[in-house]
Amino acid sequence: MKRGKRYLEAAKAIDRAVLYDPAEAISLAKKAAVAKFDETIEVHIRTGCDGRHADQQIRGAVVLPHGTGKAVKVLVFAKGTKLDEAQAAGADFVGGEELIPKIQNEGWLDFDVVVATPDMMGVVGRLGRVLGPKGLMPNPKAGTVTMDVTKAVNDIKAGKIEYRLDKANIIHVPIGKASFTEEQLADNFQTLIDAVNKAKPSAVKGQYLKSVSIAPTMGPGAKVNPVKLA
Repeated sequence: MKRGKRYLEAAKAIDRAVLYDPAEAISLAKKAAVAKFDETIEVHIRTGCDGRHADQQIRGAVVLPHGTGKAVKVLVFAKGTKLDEAQAAGADFVGGEELIPKIQNEGWLDFDVVVATPDMMGVVGRLGRVLGPKGLMPNPKAGTVTMDVTKAVNDIKAGKIEYRLDKANIIHVPIGKASFTEEQLADNFQTLIDAVNKAKPSAVKGQYLKSVSIAPTMGPGAKVNPVKLA
């Protein structure tokens, strides 16, 4: 993969053979964010899980103390009084069955998170093929299938992120923007690591966190010593 001049310049400051402590890695990731926009700082965690086994799956959500720096658009599927509740909580889009064709046929996906009340999951289930591959399907483990739509919307707007294993057993999540202070990013990073450690499946044997790196969207990553995070 051909890298640009800026990337190569930023990469010189990061020693790929070194395992940094989180504060150093965050500082390096911030300095490596040299794009012309406010880059997202991401964490990539390679785990010792084997996601092919149901008892080694990881999926959950956590509210980052300083948010993600991104304005998140929330769609709520509900009915009755829950529609008004979702609107009052600040959901960007609220509705029921009438939204299905808009998403299915018109390809409308102008939202980042989908919340649904349990009594709407029969309807939302019909969107599995559209929402599933995009990671937008509501899920009880992520707190997005709930009767408490006020809490769900408030948490998401406050900076709630979802973490889950991808096919390579890696978790990729944002912990803020390059414009955040190092302290804010450190708080968010620690909150995420605590949540991931707590979510460790009992079936996982050996080292749980195999490698952890912190990187800006367009720049190189700094590796964190995973042993110190356990």
